[in-house]
Amino acid sequence: MTSGAALGLRERKKRATRAALGEAAVRLAVEHGAENVTVEMISEAAGVSARTFFNYFAAHDDAFVMIDADLAPRVTRAVLAAPEELPPLEALRTALAAELADVEGQSELWSLLPVVLDRSPRLFARVMAAQAGQEQELAHAIAVRLGREVPEATDACGGRETGLYAQLLAGVAGTAVRVSVGHWCTHPDTPFSKVFHEVFDQLAAGLTAPVAPAGADR
Repeated sequence: MTSGAALGLRERKKRATRAALGEAAVRLAVEHGAENVTVEMISEAAGVSARTFFNYFAAHDDAFVMIDADLAPRVTRAVLAAPEELPPLEALRTALAAELADVEGQSELWSLLPVVLDRSPRLFARVMAAQAGQEQELAHAIAVRLGREVPEATDACGGRETGLYAQLLAGVAGTAVRVSVGHWCTHPDTPFSKVFHEVFDQLAAGLTAPVAPAGADR
């Protein structure tokens, strides 16, 4: 997995500030309830100005669910720039691994986030909408990588017609990340990178059911 050291200084500072704001928002939401937490409270806890907050999050709610508007474009660029001989799944693995390089030091934060979402249907819906949008962008990148012509017009459901394979792979990749984070949060002694790559190894192997040890209950 790509380390933060591989990023430019400006990008590292930007990600660190966004992470600090997201962490402050989640912790405050657990303590006070998201509806009682203001932008000013989040900014003060993160040590930045309220004006700076909106350089990183488009809306108040985005901080609680740590939505990064630049995430999908970054992953898209990485997928499109990956070597041609790399299978789409491996291009996705590499791109997502780079984005998740800093997760290792945020186990408590990722454990608190489900608490916030469970208490706020509004925020949960915001997460679902953001993930759907990110998956649509990712499907577009996969389709382009496969040489498919992707029309600008939307399909009957409001998205681009990227083809079934691209849509499925984008959705599976998003699920793989969520499963990786969820499993790691409940098994913090295992390095996140190990969990992440094991999940993608299973996808690459076709999700063949594991063979139970002899004598084990099935």
